[in-house]
Amino acid sequence: MSVSVELDLDGPAAPPRSNGELVFAEPWESRTFGMAMALTDAGLLDWKDFRDALIARIKQWEADPPEGECWNYYRCWQLALEDSLVASGVVTETGLSDRSAELAARPVGYDHDHTATRKRR
Repeated sequence: MSVSVELDLDGPAAPPRSNGELVFAEPWESRTFGMAMALTDAGLLDWKDFRDALIARIKQWEADPPEGECWNYYRCWQLALEDSLVASGVVTETGLSDRSAELAARPVGYDHDHTATRKRR
């Protein structure tokens, strides 16, 4: 099953772009974006519902920005993805919070050992 998704070019749901290309400041942003695209393509995420959740999260942030937190479009994207997956029953809130806690407990760089040298064959 393949679903065609049209990203907004302007308005609150439009992702950041530079010269027409999507812009990601951190690797997690592109991974979160990719997860939403893959889940939509697999039919596990309804794009319209996700888009509505994204707009709601952006409006919520604009109305009451968390103290000390800078604006981050993809943080809203992540929260909207979580909201949508819980609302559709793909994951439970408990499952989501348990997995988040598990990942947060891992040490920085847990699976990204960039200091190790690799042997050439």
